Amino acid sequence: MKWKTFIFILSLSLFLVGCSEKAYEPKEINVETDICKVCNMGIAHEDYAAELIFKNGDYEVFDDLGCLVEFMKDVEESEVGAAYIKSADGNEWLPVEDATYVYSKDYWTPMNYGVLAFPSKDAAEQYMEENGEGEVYSFEQLDNFQWGIHF
Repeated sequence: MKWKTFIFILSLSLFLVGCSEKAYEPKEINVETDICKVCNMGIAHEDYAAELIFKNGDYEVFDDLGCLVEFMKDVEESEVGAAYIKSADGNEWLPVEDATYVYSKDYWTPMNYGVLAFPSKDAAEQYMEENGEGEVYSFEQLDNFQWGIHF
């Protein structure tokens, strides 16, 4: 009888620990109503969109990675649940800290920051081979990136 009780308590404990981890998932962009929090532009090109999800469940949307990064400078890290960026092909949301980034002044983005996101370094390098040179960055390296509009 004690063995069954132990298994039950262990199972319940693991279940409760698993439930305590809140998943922060990106929401679909509504191009008709979503507005970038930084530049107030409509999210007309959702393939470049970014989202910041707060732990309280609030969302902010951005039309360009540069706008997200600028906004995050003024946000307490403890308030952030997750941040996502659309992959360069626009097919998937990537957690910003896991993506690989490529910058080129010749890459078009909505606010002309010229930084694109990729799910892997290999994907980023393949893109550069096909579309011209660029510079590869991790999310941490973007802290030192000279953000601003790169005309």
